[in-house]
Order: sequence, then structure tokens, then C-alpha cells
Amino acid sequence: MKLFRFPFKIGKKEKPLPKNLLPKIRTKIPGPQSLRLTELLKRFECPQLTYTHEPFPIFLKKASGANMIDVDRNRYLDLTSCFGVMGIGHSSPVVQEAMRRQAAEMIHGLGDVHPNEVKVLLAKKLSEITPGNLNQSFFSSTGAEAVETALKTAVMHTKKTGVIAFERAYHGLNYGALHVTHRADFRKPFAKQLGKHVSFAPFSDLKAVKKIIHKSRRSPHRIGAVILEPIQGRGGIHVAPPGFLKELRAVCDEEAALLIADEVFTGFGRTGSMFAMDKSGVVPDLLCLGKGMGGGFPISVCVGTTRVMHSWGASTGDAIHTSTYVGNPLGCAIALAVIGEIERRKFVDRSKSLGDFFRRELWKLKEKYPLIADVRGAGLMIGVEFGKPPAKARLFIEECLRGGILVLPAGEHHDVISITPPFVISEKEISFCVQQFEKILKKIS
Repeated sequence: MKLFRFPFKIGKKEKPLPKNLLPKIRTKIPGPQSLRLTELLKRFECPQLTYTHEPFPIFLKKASGANMIDVDRNRYLDLTSCFGVMGIGHSSPVVQEAMRRQAAEMIHGLGDVHPNEVKVLLAKKLSEITPGNLNQSFFSSTGAEAVETALKTAVMHTKKTGVIAFERAYHGLNYGALHVTHRADFRKPFAKQLGKHVSFAPFSDLKAVKKIIHKSRRSPHRIGAVILEPIQGRGGIHVAPPGFLKELRAVCDEEAALLIADEVFTGFGRTGSMFAMDKSGVVPDLLCLGKGMGGGFPISVCVGTTRVMHSWGASTGDAIHTSTYVGNPLGCAIALAVIGEIERRKFVDRSKSLGDFFRRELWKLKEKYPLIADVRGAGLMIGVEFGKPPAKARLFIEECLRGGILVLPAGEHHDVISITPPFVISEKEISFCVQQFEKILKKIS
């Protein structure tokens, strides 16, 4: 069957990467406009969502490349990519062009009833770039939804309800995803509504996995799936050893359980390979993707083998798992443009080389400052773990903010600095950040 071409050309004329600017702070942080907006936010937003203790929050207004500007005209270097989403850079011209052109054609469609052309093209593209024989897609809007699709698919395929997840795992906070998210403070308020079918093993502990599987054979929840992040993100940037992934694949095969890789954070070049699983050579049964796939637009997907995806059976007119925005044409067009930009710009290679450089420079700081306990990660997904007391990590983040550098905490005790900048950052800007980090370390040590 001859497939249509992408309905419009994106990025035909190659433009240079955006020229990032170093931070420029004009006001006390937070500035007066941010303070006013904070008071307004307190009146109209649920108080649980936004942390409102100075210097947090600032209110962001503009962004380009690796820069973000707040409502008080303070300029920052973004080392977060906004939770790993903006890999190809803020306000990417190809994203803007894809959005504009697709919006002129069709913004929303009839999802699982009368699909749109770009959904088919994106599904085909994903089958070409994902590992092994992962070639059938199930689209959704958020990473948590992709995880829930994978968990449901595992039950449909294996008919077994038990799941193994890992300590420190973060897979989302929707009810289905919350079952496999480990952090106690996320789970505690809803514990009475969470099922007993999920067991947690220490990360990278194969013996613990085997023990749980053996125990499950005598329970009503025999293990049908194992879900993991190849690099734990919010849990503290912990990297699964390649040998562990191969052994885990073998254990899953022996038990006829599905291996689910949650690459919502690590996918699309973040770790210096298109997908983090690529480095191990291990092909999961199901792959969850999101974040960097949409360049800022909410789109996600669970990609699986034909054999596994066919366990759902054919539609009889009412899909038993779907959503209003499944395969949204605007999101699919943007995702195609993002993937094209990653390939054209060789952002995977750039992520690896810049990540290697960044970690080398951070290791130099570790050797000088005992406050840093560890530097780890892959590509432009880096964790800097602070030793005791963990409160020093919070001080570090606050001082970075005041100096115009955006970073985020990670780890169960918020003692890890998560560094995940856009791929368009340069060595010059990385060196500037490392210099600022050293000044802050001297100040808080």
C-alpha cells in the first residue's frame, strides 16, 4: 500500500540553531510582577499544585532555544527543558510551522471513528525508529496515559494481573499509573483505593524480581508485566546497567510476562541514543513515549509488537480503551516535525557529546567539593546527588534561580539536581553554568 507523504514540508530551508543568551537578572527573584501573580494564583488555583514560598515561583512569559524570560524581564538558561519536553528547544521554528500549517488544515478530528492522515504517518514513522519489531501504536495525550495503556495491554495479552515495578519509580499520578509509582507521599492519600497487584523491587535487583515472581505463582496476582524506566528520572537519575536489562528480558520471557519500558522521559535523544533501551540491545514488548515527542504539545504513545497489540482484538465499533484526543492531528503533525528535526540536526549525537562534556565538568566539581556525592546519567540527562544534609540541594536550586539558571530537584529526598537542558545548548553555556555552580557550592558549603 502506498502511503501518503507528509502533507506539507517542514524545515525545508535549514536555519542555524538559535543563538542562546546568558542569563540577565534585572530584579530581585521573584520580581514584583511574579509576586503579584502569585497572590492572584493563590486565589484561583488549588493550593496543592504550585509551591509558593520565595524565591518560588517565578512566572515565565517567553522562551526561545535554551532561554526563558519571566514577566519581570529576567532571562534564564533552562537546564530543565520544562520536565524534559523541549528537547529541540523552546519555540522551535519547525514546531511553529507544523502547528500553523496543520491548524489551517484540521485541528481536531474523530479519533478512533474516522482517523486522520497524519496519525497514520506518525504511526508508520514510529514503527521505523523504535527498537526491534515494535510496530503498532496506541496514541494518547500524556505519559501517564501511555503507561496505563501498557498496563492494560499486558493484562489483555497475558491474562495475568500481577505487575512488578521498582523502588523510586515514577510513572505518573493518574490512578492506573499511580499503582506503579513508588513514592510514598504520592501514594499515601489514596492508598486505600490502590490495588494489591503491584510489587516493588529494588532498582536493578534481579534476585528480588525473581523472588517476587516465584511468590506470585501462589497468589491470585501472578506476574504478567514488569515495568521500568531504563534511567529513572524523577526518582533521581539512576541508570539501569545494560546487563541487568538483558537478564530482566530473559526472566520476563521465562515467565511469559511482558517487559514494559517507560521512556516518556528518556526517549527521543535525551540520553544520547534515540531510545535509552537501544544501548542495551534489549527490545521491550511495550514502549511508552511522550514528553520530547511533542515539542511542547501534549501527545504520547504506547508502541508494541503486532503479536501483543493484537491481544486487544479488532474493534467492534466501540473501542474499549480510547480517549477524545487519541491521534489528534495537530499533535501528530507536530510530533512528525519534531522527529524530523531530531534526525536532521543529529540531536542524538549532540546530546551524547554535550552530555559527556557536561558530566566531565561536573566530575571536576565533585572532586573539589565533598557536598557532591555523585554525578551520573547519560546524554543530556544528568543527576548531581548531594550528600547530607539534603537541604543543601534545595539551597543550591534556589541560588541557581537567583542567578538565572533553572534546574529541578529529583530523588525521594529531593537531594539530586536534575539537569536535562535542550539539545540546542552549547558548550559555552554549559561552561558558564558550571562556573556558576562552583560559585554557589563555595557559598553554601
